[in-house]
Amino acid sequence: MSDKVRVLIADDHTIVRSGVRLLLQAEPDIEVVGEALNGDEAVALAASLRPDVVLMDIAMPGMGGLEATRQIKARFPEMHVLVLTMHRSDEYFFEMLKAGASGYVLKGAETNELIGAIRAVARGEVFLYPTMAKQLLQDYLNRLKEGAGLSQPTLTPREREILRLLAEGYSNKEIAERLIVSPSTIHSHRTNLMRKLNLSSRHDLIRYARERGLIRDF
Repeated sequence: MSDKVRVLIADDHTIVRSGVRLLLQAEPDIEVVGEALNGDEAVALAASLRPDVVLMDIAMPGMGGLEATRQIKARFPEMHVLVLTMHRSDEYFFEMLKAGASGYVLKGAETNELIGAIRAVARGEVFLYPTMAKQLLQDYLNRLKEGAGLSQPTLTPREREILRLLAEGYSNKEIAERLIVSPSTIHSHRTNLMRKLNLSSRHDLIRYARERGLIRDF
């Protein structure tokens, strides 16, 4: 039985897959056992090849890396998923970790960082690219700071409902139809929410709702 770390590469770009394969094949303790073009293929190949590590991109046609990670971890909890992506967004970062990924590496990383990350997650450890680890720590510190400050404004049940719907991606018109009110009423609520919570964008609303558990798990 081989002691090599068996890796499945999931990325929709042929050049990326070929480049990563060449890098990994040069390592005596790593073996590339397959390549997937999208999330559907990644899930299917994970089931048939049983790799130790799935190197997962996020944005792929069809099923993306987020849903593929959820499905793989649900079916094979012992399998490790390492994200390899160009996305620095904290939204992707936290969602992938919540889906079960064991690590997060940016495509701009050095070769030795990627190799080290694969070995780390194969051992059952967690690997976070340094800038993302710093971001995670900063987010945690910000939450502590918020908790130590003034209490958050109290939202009415209707405001909480509208905030949740906005954060889940519904437009003002769609929310108005669901709640049987006019779009202008929803617009006013949205403006009041931003002023009340001292937020300036929809992105801020989504983050606020996620941090306080107002968004249902997808």
